[in-house]
Amino acid sequence: QVQLVETGGRSVQAGTSLTLTCTGSGANINTYAMGWFRQAPGLERDFVAALRWPTDNIYYKDVVKGRFKISRDNTKNIVYLQMSSLKPEDTAVYYCAAGEGQPFLFSQGGYKFWGQGTQVTVSS
Repeated sequence: QVQLVETGGRSVQAGTSLTLTCTGSGANINTYAMGWFRQAPGLERDFVAALRWPTDNIYYKDVVKGRFKISRDNTKNIVYLQMSSLKPEDTAVYYCAAGEGQPFLFSQGGYKFWGQGTQVTVSS
């Protein structure tokens, strides 16, 4: 059973950078497809970025391309989401998720394990 814990969320000013960390336990998450999703108030949980396993092919939501970077540290069982040039519309609870095998990466249904989320608030 995979447990995921997201950390790093906080309130920041627009234009700044922030890195979220997803720490896995209970299994080696380096052998899972990993994704980041976010959920703004009143909206559905939405795909942000993903890493496929074993190729580590990377995918991003169009509005975060060039500003966000997903990566994994194979030595620490951690996946990062580095966010730069943050905008108020990036405000959301950010969730990390792990999927087995070759899941469909762009929807929640492709992932079996989820963290509890971490709040990111970007003020203008």
